[in-house]
Amino acid sequence: MTDQAQKNVGRPGAPDSADQAYSDFTRSLSYGDYLQLELLRSAHQPVTEAHDEHLFIAIHHVSEVWLDLIVRELQAAMLLLEGGITDGPLKMLSRVVRAEEQMTNAWDVLKTMTPTDYLEFRSAFGQASGFQSERYRMMEFMLGNRNAVMLRPHAHREELYGPLKEAMEAPSIYDLTLRLLSQAGFGLPAEVLERDYSQPYRSHPAVKAAWMEVYRNTDRYWELYELAEKLLDVEDQFRRWRFNHLTTVERVIGFKRGSGGTSGAGYLKKALDVVLFPELWEVRTEL
Repeated sequence: MTDQAQKNVGRPGAPDSADQAYSDFTRSLSYGDYLQLELLRSAHQPVTEAHDEHLFIAIHHVSEVWLDLIVRELQAAMLLLEGGITDGPLKMLSRVVRAEEQMTNAWDVLKTMTPTDYLEFRSAFGQASGFQSERYRMMEFMLGNRNAVMLRPHAHREELYGPLKEAMEAPSIYDLTLRLLSQAGFGLPAEVLERDYSQPYRSHPAVKAAWMEVYRNTDRYWELYELAEKLLDVEDQFRRWRFNHLTTVERVIGFKRGSGGTSGAGYLKKALDVVLFPELWEVRTEL
C-alpha cells in the first residue's frame, strides 16, 4: 500500500469508509427489519422491578431460540435418515452439538445471579418453569427420551400437544439409525425394529453385537461408524447441558422444589441417569 493510500484509509469517500455503507432503507429491509428486532425486544417483559429478572428472561429466550434450531436440524437429519442418507445428517448433527454448547455455556451467565437476586422476582412467575418448554420436550422426544407424563403441561394447547404426541409415538433418531444398521446386513430382531416407540428404548444384546462389529471394522462400515460417533457427540453435549443445569439450580435455589412442581435439583439429578443411545456407550467397555 502506498503512503497516499494509507492516508486515505477510513476517510469520507474512501472505499473502506463508513459513509459508503447503505443508509436509506425506505424501500428495502434493514438489519432490524429483517430480524424483527422490535418484536424480539417486545417479548422481553419482566413482571417485577428486579434487576436480575432481565437476565433470567434473556437466558431463557436465547435457549428457546437454540432449541428451535436444534429441533429443525433434527427433523431435517431424521428425514434424510429415513431415506437411507447418512452424510447430510452428519453436518446437521454437528450443528446440533454446537447449539447445545451454546445452551450449556448460557448457564454460566445465569450463575452470576445469586440466591438473593433470584428471590427478588421468583414468586412473580408462579408455576412457570422450563419443565414446560415445548421445544425442549420435542428435542427430547426426537432423541428418544419418551415419557407420556411430559405431554400433560401441553394438554391445554392442541397445536403443541398434537405434534408432541406424534413425535413421542414415532421412531426416534436412534430408531432410524438402527433401521440402517439392520439394513446393512445385521438383521436386528423385530422387538427392536417394531417396538412401541412411545416407550423408552432399552439396550438389546443384538444391537450391541452389531455395533461391536461396526466398531471393529470401521473401514467396512465407515458411514455407520461416523453416524454413531456423531450421535455420541450429541448425547455427550446434552449430558453436559443437564449437568450445568443441575449445578446452576443447586447454586441458586439449593434443594427447594422447582417452580413447575418437580423436586428441583433432585429431579435434575435423576435425569442425569437417562441414557439415550445405550449400546454406543456399552461397546467401549468391550472393544
